[in-house]
Amino acid sequence: MCHKVIAKNCNGQLAYCESCQLYNLQFNNISIEFTKKELQVFQSFVSELEVEYWQAMYDRTPIKRKIPIQTLQKNLTLVFNRQEFSALKDLVLQDTKKPFTVLSVPDVDYVFFLN
Repeated sequence: MCHKVIAKNCNGQLAYCESCQLYNLQFNNISIEFTKKELQVFQSFVSELEVEYWQAMYDRTPIKRKIPIQTLQKNLTLVFNRQEFSALKDLVLQDTKKPFTVLSVPDVDYVFFLN
C-alpha cells in the first residue's frame, strides 16, 4: 500500500493510495479515509463552513475549540479552534506547500537573526 502525499503541514497530511483508491487524512489525532466523491463533499463542506458564525455563537463560553464539524455518528463531533480549522482547510483544499519542494527563507517558521 503506497501513499502519495498530496498536501502536508505541521498538523497533518493528506495522502492518496493508488492501490485502494482512497484518500487518507491524518490531522493531529484524527484519521479519516475518503473516496474521491467523499473528499469532494468534505472539501465543499469545509470551504463553506462559516467560522465567524461559530466563533460568535460560542463567544461567551469558556471552551477553547468553537468550530464544530458534525459526523454521521450522532454523539461524535469534531471541534477545532480557528488555527486548527485553518490548517485542516489548507490540507483538505490542498492549499499547502508541496511536501518535497524547496523552501524559501520566509517559508520556515523560525526567527532568523543575522549577526
